[in-house]
Amino acid sequence: MLDKNGIAKRIAQELRDGWYVNLGIGIPTLVANYIPDGVSVEFQSENGLLGMGPFPVEGEEDADMINAGKQTVTLLPGATLFDSATSFAMIRGQHVQLTVLGAMEVSENGDIANWKIPGKMVKGMGGAMDLVASADNIIVAMMHTNKAGESKLLPKCTLPLTGVRCVKKIVSNMAVLDVTSEGFKLLERAPGVSTDAIVKATAGRLIVEGEIPEMRL
Repeated sequence: MLDKNGIAKRIAQELRDGWYVNLGIGIPTLVANYIPDGVSVEFQSENGLLGMGPFPVEGEEDADMINAGKQTVTLLPGATLFDSATSFAMIRGQHVQLTVLGAMEVSENGDIANWKIPGKMVKGMGGAMDLVASADNIIVAMMHTNKAGESKLLPKCTLPLTGVRCVKKIVSNMAVLDVTSEGFKLLERAPGVSTDAIVKATAGRLIVEGEIPEMRL
């Protein structure tokens, strides 16, 4: 199965030249480290950054330069800083071509739950609701199962929803899947992971057509 960096590396293959891309907290932030050769994108962070680069090397961190997840980041030439009102105007105005988010659960019809577990303290929803309500293209980076081995790709989410029918694609540690009107459609397998293993780990409706190729990383 893939580790977090493997998931990020596969998602980076979905980037297209000239796109503006928002990276959510967690695994999505790693995507900035794996931009394909020949592709130029502008990474946006909802706390007011446009033009984020990869994470800084150890010893060169600037504690004042952080992303929405409070991780230290670098800025590329031409990057700009602005207030959160301007940032959310970009998001709500649909000026971001791709949003990459983490998730605790995704349903077979594209609902996403990624902000709250009942009974556990949370700081708030943050920008997640604006992102899922405004974005046309949402890719979810997530683990396929929880620590107990239970599927996180479900017929229906059990946790409070962040957005409804909004997820377009999922890259997990086991597979790449499209979200269709008929359910999850299996596109690729992680290296060394069998189709049967993915079927067993997916609780929602799963469409498997023909021989499923392995991801190319």
